[in-house]
Amino acid sequence: MQSVGPYRFTHMLGTCPVGKAWAAIDEQGRFVTVAVLDAAAANTPGWREAFTGTANAMSQRPGGEAFAYADFYADEPWAAYPAESGPGAEKLFRALGQEYHPVPTAQAGATKQDDSPEPVSGVPRQPSGPPQSVSGPPHPVSAPPQPVSGVPQPTSGAPIAPWALHSGALPSVPPAPPPGDDAPQSPAPVSGAPMDPPPYDPFRAPVRRIKPSEPPPRRTGFWVGLAALVLVVAVASGVGIWAIAGNEQPDPYAPPTGTSTTASSTVAPVEPALKPWAQASLYSPEEKALAVAAPSLVFVEAVFTGYVRDTRTNVLVHPQPVSFIRRCSGFLLAPDGHAVTNGSCVKPAEARARWLAVDALARTLVQAKQLPAGQISAYVAANLGKVRFTGVEPDAEPTSAVYAQLNRAKGNAVAEPAIKAEVVRSLPEDSGNTALIKLARGNLPVVELNPSASLAEGSPVRILAYATSDVAFRNAAYRPQSRNVTITGTSQRGPVSIYLVNEDLGPASHGGIALDSSGRVAGLIYQDQAAPDRANRAILPASTISALLSEAGVANTLGDTDKVYRSGLDAYFSGDSSGAVTQLDRAAAATPDNLLAQAYRQNATERQRLEKASREQSNTLVLVLVGCAGVLLVALVILAVLLIRRRQR
Repeated sequence: MQSVGPYRFTHMLGTCPVGKAWAAIDEQGRFVTVAVLDAAAANTPGWREAFTGTANAMSQRPGGEAFAYADFYADEPWAAYPAESGPGAEKLFRALGQEYHPVPTAQAGATKQDDSPEPVSGVPRQPSGPPQSVSGPPHPVSAPPQPVSGVPQPTSGAPIAPWALHSGALPSVPPAPPPGDDAPQSPAPVSGAPMDPPPYDPFRAPVRRIKPSEPPPRRTGFWVGLAALVLVVAVASGVGIWAIAGNEQPDPYAPPTGTSTTASSTVAPVEPALKPWAQASLYSPEEKALAVAAPSLVFVEAVFTGYVRDTRTNVLVHPQPVSFIRRCSGFLLAPDGHAVTNGSCVKPAEARARWLAVDALARTLVQAKQLPAGQISAYVAANLGKVRFTGVEPDAEPTSAVYAQLNRAKGNAVAEPAIKAEVVRSLPEDSGNTALIKLARGNLPVVELNPSASLAEGSPVRILAYATSDVAFRNAAYRPQSRNVTITGTSQRGPVSIYLVNEDLGPASHGGIALDSSGRVAGLIYQDQAAPDRANRAILPASTISALLSEAGVANTLGDTDKVYRSGLDAYFSGDSSGAVTQLDRAAAATPDNLLAQAYRQNATERQRLEKASREQSNTLVLVLVGCAGVLLVALVILAVLLIRRRQR
């Protein structure tokens, strides 16, 4: 039975050139319509972005069509719309400008539930001109073409004919006149009769008395041919060896894989969560900036647990505790484990925490069949002003637990590799909305702040944060991702100015890094709270983070291992493979959590091996060519000697 995400298809609703609309049902029995973009269209440049942008635009438009769930990173992107809101899948395809064809009711009923959407037979293309008609179907070839035994004849133009060589009629040839008596006659050929002998000369001998000896046969042509043959053999051998060596010669600047090791190496290949060489141009400043900052990125998960009480009577609205989870990104600023993240993630304001608690309670009631699925928003709106979110006692705060993970991360993890953390200090939303947390582990990689970084409208900036493509929230897998965005404007949040950008990396990206060109922190990824979806499309300047650290008495300093790691990267990106191996090996051994130090060490080792192999093959080629040149020189000397001797004779 075909399914996507949490939805199981029941029957097809309609088709269009780039996808299909399906009726589906989720695990709770709720009906939805699902728009699925075919894989062929998704792999065509521009279609996946158009599908994603149109779905998001429909969701954000006032009174628009909001999807329930979607996966725009799947091989066949899809978006699901609640059935009660109407034909959302059809609206999405029509918004894409596609001609939508509903499936007839009888055909829809006859469609099997386990049928998978068929791929589009061809990717739509924009017409570049009027369609060309095909004169006929191609004829199958019954046998391979036979070689032509004669000279090939021209195939284009009119056939060549003798009369085609003349522009007019053929000229007539007048008949030859009959021979006359006064016509000159040719002498008759001699039939073999001897001529009269010459007169006798007594002084002339009948034969030559002295017969000169014949000159020796000349062998210059032989030696010239031999020298030419030696020359051809030498040159051909050199060219052949050069071609073979050129085909087998490794490229020392081939893109690294992050898992390459030498044949004698016993170090296990490393697969880092973020590959900077795949996120930016190879050996570029952007790749280096990502390599510098990425090891310090952390995934933060905060779990809040408490009780929803009536504001007037303190009576529990629900007897069981209510929990909700907040996930965000952060980055380490001190080797002892101090990190900065978004304040509303680890310590939300009371109003925000109460809203999240009531929303979690409504979803709990839906699972218990005590509240219809479509009434969640109405329940929150009706009860939000009547309740409080407290601890076990009415005057107690809800409990919270904060965990951090490096490299790859998994949701709902409380054991290794998750690291327990605590909130040290937090600024409210109108004063920066940042929080300083302390991980219960030291010797961690650190990134530097750049409080004076220049952020201006219209300028590009690279963001780095955690993101996921999983639909299921509870145990979703997260990994670092980066993207180039553009600053589109500014906004004010209390006394703090923030910069708005045109794209984001997803719900868990707030608290991530906005990088400068050298891999330092230019700002913190922030929620655009004025937007309806509160998307993470804003950047808080790094100067606010510096003020938070000063208030907490924490210094942003690089550890000794961080300095060694940066020295290794400097050597790597300057082409010094040997120095890079030495420095990165030290950094990898001192900080096991820095997987990029291990990956770049292996990349440098592999590049060093390729450079050595390239030099060895180049030396062999030089020796071969020198040998060929020597043979050629000897042949030329022999030829010169022979020519000189010939002239002397």
